[in-house]
Amino acid sequence: MTELLVKSENFKYKIKKEKFSGMLVDGIIYASENLIRSIQKEETYKQIINVAHLPGIVEYSIGMPDIHWGYGFPIGGIAAIDAEEGVISPGGVGSDINCGVRAFTTPLFYNKIKNKINDLLNLIYHKIPAGVGLTGKIHLNRSDLSEVARTGARWAVSNGLGFDEDLENIEDQGSLKEGSLDPVSKIAIKRGLDQLGTLGAGNHFIEIQRVEKIFNSDTASKFGLREGQITVMVHTGSRGFGYQICSDYLQAMQGVMRKYKIVLPDQQLASAPIRSKEGKDYFSAMAAASNYAWANREIIGHFIREAFQECIDCDPKEIKLLYDVAHNIAKFEKHKVRNRVRDLLVHRKGATRAFGPGTIGLPDRYKSTGQPVIIPGDMGTASYILSGSDVAMKETFGTVCHGAGRVLSRRKAKQIADKEKLYSDLKKDGITLKASSWRSVAEEIPEAYKDIDEIIRVVTESGLAQKIARLRPVGVIKG
Repeated sequence: MTELLVKSENFKYKIKKEKFSGMLVDGIIYASENLIRSIQKEETYKQIINVAHLPGIVEYSIGMPDIHWGYGFPIGGIAAIDAEEGVISPGGVGSDINCGVRAFTTPLFYNKIKNKINDLLNLIYHKIPAGVGLTGKIHLNRSDLSEVARTGARWAVSNGLGFDEDLENIEDQGSLKEGSLDPVSKIAIKRGLDQLGTLGAGNHFIEIQRVEKIFNSDTASKFGLREGQITVMVHTGSRGFGYQICSDYLQAMQGVMRKYKIVLPDQQLASAPIRSKEGKDYFSAMAAASNYAWANREIIGHFIREAFQECIDCDPKEIKLLYDVAHNIAKFEKHKVRNRVRDLLVHRKGATRAFGPGTIGLPDRYKSTGQPVIIPGDMGTASYILSGSDVAMKETFGTVCHGAGRVLSRRKAKQIADKEKLYSDLKKDGITLKASSWRSVAEEIPEAYKDIDEIIRVVTESGLAQKIARLRPVGVIKG
């Protein structure tokens, strides 16, 4: 095994393409020595090898330090594909299309409102349904859903469910222009009509947090972050709408592979040429689900602002969107590869865009700092705000990790979960938890995840991002 995963630089392990027939590029995994042992044990590196077989892949098949086993692609996997000659793979996006995170800053400080956290949490929980299959207050007709699929977060703002200034602080302003209902199934459309403004189950959450530590005061100031401040983080995606789209296209792609004579080592990587009708249809449907997810997080943000106003008399305009970023998505981007700018389709599955300073597409306020990068941990430890870097632009197509990364399966986590101990430990750490079921909480115990501090150490010490602030949860809502 040591012959396969060769440490080429600090925190960087390489799998050379010469080792395996059919690999078009080398594999690269960013990890510490401790993390690479876990990756070897789980054999997740095999999925990095498989991804390296995708037609049109450029430079490397990349794994982040939070990498763990996924469908086709590993979760924490990145592949940049030539936009003209390559393929698009639903397995490189994942089932929860545009699962992502947004973070809000507030003018409030923990020591001033700590006695109101429980009331605030209850009110948010009441306003935002959380769990599998739950519907919300927003009920769409097909025409409405078509607009959501086309315009994303802008639909929410135009319907009084967010602010115009939010849009500039969302990746791609909260909308991919290719989004359309035309290539979306009737079943997916039905599932999308009444789930906007709802939180998914599993690892999805809403957290009220406090800024525990600032690492870079200049950038933190530009991000609006101060020690002791209350922040809010939302983690959710495209709900049943996106899941159904993924399911539909995973089935369809099996036949597409035969049609275009694409041969891959894992059928879960089923793909279509990007410029084929099937490839364009999937991208358009995926963009529709991505736009749905951005609208969903924008609406959830509206209800959170309402809760702060009702519970603490905080002006909703003072709850500022720091940033909203996807971590399950494929996007057309321009990147410099070997001194030539190329058009690429970058697949990010469980991986977060982290554009460096001066990159086209960033809001003016972040041009000097790089993009805010939001990395949640588990509900019992911490989350981080980072900023993107030039190194990430050169090495990982402007991408970093997306979280702590699972180390236990959901089944194994449920087997060892101790309800009384978990709630006791959280209470001892000053964390209030509200959840719709013990089952979903049991799957998400802190022990199920890797050490978020070690993940962040790999990302920052390898130069992929800068550490700006560490956030501690004080109130958690789980689906």
